[in-house]
Amino acid sequence: MFTGIVEEIGEVIDVIKEDQNAHFVIKSVISSELKIDQSISHNGVCLTVVEQQEDWHKVTAISETLGITNLNSLKKGDLVNLERCLKVGDRLDGHMVQGHVDSTAKCIKVTEENGSWRYLFEGNSEVKQLVVYKGSICINGVSLTVTKTMNHEIEVAIVIGKERNTRSEPIIQRPYGQSATHPMRDHYNLAGLLPHQQPP
Repeated sequence: MFTGIVEEIGEVIDVIKEDQNAHFVIKSVISSELKIDQSISHNGVCLTVVEQQEDWHKVTAISETLGITNLNSLKKGDLVNLERCLKVGDRLDGHMVQGHVDSTAKCIKVTEENGSWRYLFEGNSEVKQLVVYKGSICINGVSLTVTKTMNHEIEVAIVIGKERNTRSEPIIQRPYGQSATHPMRDHYNLAGLLPHQQPP
């Protein structure tokens, strides 16, 4: 269980494909503190540490996870949001996040507005079922509040201070120094609070 408050940014230093699965080697400042079998949120996806060395750790994503999340598009040099699981008794600064991604969405617009940024995401027909106005949603591991819902689109807002703290260029910030008005084109992991209906 996680909170959607990003703890650190990791860098993908290797991607190893094995049959239908993928192993990701992540370098980060918290990697040295991790243990085998520990659950870590990677862009909002709960993955288990299978190997750990001084400054990197390895996790494995199965085919089902790769098919429903954006992890399948990760490549060497990409950055990922990392969060260790919540400890009982800790403050819950975001919202309860299971690490089970429901769908992905594309960021189609970024707007600066009085010291904050508004992000508009477009997804498939499932997106509308995942969110409610003023409800919480986890986007690539970041806990955010839904400010608007429109058919297959959802809007969230983030203040500049929080944006800088997460340091998450590929996730919720302007990508790699591009202007705020330049929409991001990658797909982002969505995890909603509403029950997700099992597909037939």
